[in-house]
Amino acid sequence: MTTTATAAVHPVDQKLPWGRTIVYAFQHVLAMYAGAVAVPLVLAGAVHLSTEELIYLINADLFTCGIATLVQSLSIRDYIGSKLPIVQGCTFTAVTPMIIIANTHGGGAAGLQVVYGAAIFAGVACFVISNFFSKMLRFFPPVVTGSVITVIGLSLMPVAVNWIAGANPSAPDYCEPTHILMAAVVLAIILVIYRVCRGFLRQISVLLGLVIGTLIADALGMADFHAVGEAAALGITTPFAFGYPVFEPVSCLAMTLVMLVTMAETTGDIVAVTEIVDKPMTESMLTKALRADGFSTALGGIFNTFPYTAFAQNIGLIGMTGVRSRYIVAVCGVMLMILGLFPKMAAVVASVPTMVLGGAGLAMFGMVAASGFQALSKAELHKKGNIMVVAISVAVALIPIGVPSFYSKFPTWVQILCNSGITIGSITAILLNLLLRDAPDPDSDRLPKRTAERASRSR
Repeated sequence: MTTTATAAVHPVDQKLPWGRTIVYAFQHVLAMYAGAVAVPLVLAGAVHLSTEELIYLINADLFTCGIATLVQSLSIRDYIGSKLPIVQGCTFTAVTPMIIIANTHGGGAAGLQVVYGAAIFAGVACFVISNFFSKMLRFFPPVVTGSVITVIGLSLMPVAVNWIAGANPSAPDYCEPTHILMAAVVLAIILVIYRVCRGFLRQISVLLGLVIGTLIADALGMADFHAVGEAAALGITTPFAFGYPVFEPVSCLAMTLVMLVTMAETTGDIVAVTEIVDKPMTESMLTKALRADGFSTALGGIFNTFPYTAFAQNIGLIGMTGVRSRYIVAVCGVMLMILGLFPKMAAVVASVPTMVLGGAGLAMFGMVAASGFQALSKAELHKKGNIMVVAISVAVALIPIGVPSFYSKFPTWVQILCNSGITIGSITAILLNLLLRDAPDPDSDRLPKRTAERASRSR
């Protein structure tokens, strides 16, 4: 009886031994850390915050990332949270609008008060409308699902490339050959472990690649751990540290639009996760996932952070390792909270060189795209309409990736919508599927058999 009951548990709901769980969870932390701290880094520089304020933002972000991840993976009263292995982090979609809002209202702490007021309002709005937004699920047949997952993977590839090349094209070490070689070494280590090893070692191939790569980089003088000594021993995140939120109407509406875009991205991420973990997606599951986004975004406004969504790099990690337990992701959430409370620990993780992360990112993000190809195999691609859905949605999604300034002369709301390749690609796939799904196939065999045979002989 016990064996039967255990076999009936879906891998998503399995609880693994604590030792392995902790190692798997730390692998998730390393996979998402650079993306998690990128938003506060960019925002702090753009709105002229001090170094102390930046450090505080990073700590608050990590702490709230942990809470958001726990809510999404474990759920609150089976009402908020999808109970899927999803790591939550700050969405890049909100970066530009937040910078505009903050600088419009004086920058610094005064500007952040307006940002946080808008985030709280938008989070509540997301929570309220999640039940209606989840009705979109019927617009995700396999051809749309596969296109969206493919777009997510392709959209993430430039992130890995920028980790390898460097963020600043004018920097003297931009595209440094040794950095590219280091990323290639890390990728090779991951592939060798993945090919040669079995079981547990194979499942932590990314973690081993990151650790070995960091040790090699340190030996070559390419890693810098001085921040560990300079970091504070303890950092406590307190609500409204920059002042009480200001609910400015235009900013609240702008951030709500951002959350609508984020909800579309989250829907694509949930589709990708359910496909990878082989768990049927339901409208209720999507509603709970979107509620978690809204809850975490409002919480972020209280704890001095930003809007939250699923982190796609961790979705790729799940696809690569095959470890699907949501409890591992929950432990990752606890680790993120601890990193937010102890800056020295966070500094150790932050010291992993970006080119090392980039080598691992190529494998993880490529796995997301490969999962999209796998999902597309279930679509009827022999139909010309479906082929066009895939072709055009992927092409449109790659526009802002190939030319980031493509929509720069459009209104701000258009830029918010279209500068996210995932969002614009998903919307395009949905609309094209509605438009082309009933279109006649010009290559279908509508001729009588004898006419077709006669035509064949004449050729």
